[in-house]
Amino acid sequence: MRHQLRAAGYRVGGQWVRRGWALACRVGSIGPGDRAGKQFGKFGAGSIICFPYNTIFNERFIHIGEGTMIGPQVTLSAGMVPGQQCLSDPVVSIGDRCLIGKGSGIVGHFSIEIGNDVWTGHHVYITDQNHGYEDVTKPISQQTQPERVVSIGDGSWLGFGAVVLPGARIGKHVTIGANSVVTGEIPDYSVAVGSPAKVIRRYLDGQGWVTVP
Repeated sequence: MRHQLRAAGYRVGGQWVRRGWALACRVGSIGPGDRAGKQFGKFGAGSIICFPYNTIFNERFIHIGEGTMIGPQVTLSAGMVPGQQCLSDPVVSIGDRCLIGKGSGIVGHFSIEIGNDVWTGHHVYITDQNHGYEDVTKPISQQTQPERVVSIGDGSWLGFGAVVLPGARIGKHVTIGANSVVTGEIPDYSVAVGSPAKVIRRYLDGQGWVTVP
């Protein structure tokens, strides 16, 4: 009897925990009409940042378009530390109807521009700043941190675990394979995979999709 009562208690308790968590996710999410949403440089109608989130700061320098969903457990930041006066505005720009997957990180310091209708898988990382290593007399953490503009074109898809590094320029309608690392330019209408990512297929007028040797 005691075991049956305990099991019944767990069932009821579990229902309340799940309901409470669902309520917390609804209330904790950020939308354009919230006080938190109004801290952003732009927060388009119908967009949402799902709760819980990891780190969000310097929202003033982050622009989000309309109808965009940023999944839970994301990191979204501009600059190095909260309260920093950034040199460019916006630092991070995310277009309309985008979907940023759970656990992803978009860490901007100078310029990250994500176009419209860009979707990502979970745990994608995008940054425009790297770490210098040339001076072997200094720890890497104390060396320069060069910044290079990052752009991702309209209608592209980044697979699970993809990493987009400073200077990457991803064109329109591009597929980046899971766990790929993008360091350079990926042309429009192509598929790229690997580390560093290399184009393996392209769409050519009159030929359709062709394999790239």
